[in-house]
Amino acid sequence: MTLPQPTGTLAPARSRLVRILLVEDSPADIELTRQALAEARIANEVGVVSDGEAALRYLRREDPYADAERPDLVLLDLNLPKKDGRELLVEIKSDSALATIPVVVLTTSASEDDIAFAYRERANSYVRKPVRLRDFLEVVRAIDGFWLGVATLPVR
Repeated sequence: MTLPQPTGTLAPARSRLVRILLVEDSPADIELTRQALAEARIANEVGVVSDGEAALRYLRREDPYADAERPDLVLLDLNLPKKDGRELLVEIKSDSALATIPVVVLTTSASEDDIAFAYRERANSYVRKPVRLRDFLEVVRAIDGFWLGVATLPVR
């Protein structure tokens, strides 16, 4: 049996805009994530909130996010002010209107307890933020490539 040769792309281009909600409180990490996503071949729109309470308002389309579109993917830091990422993950996955949105935990924590907690609470993946800039950009590109290029996301 002969396997098909790679074509250089992982999946066909999407015909619709892909929306990402980045829940991150570090301005540097926000900028790096935006930069990596902008370099990706898949068109996407990135909303950013810096704490768990704002993220929940955004997802539920409450003021000041009444006009926010439902994201196709959430990139979630665990260490956030007000409502931390752990609490937010539990709330997202417990809400039937939000539970189908894939959540990728993107955090500096290497704690085995955090990893176990995230998967127990139905995070779709857990990714550690690398320290080096080049590695960070590669990780974000890999998330983008898989979740927005290979995986089939639920219909909004």
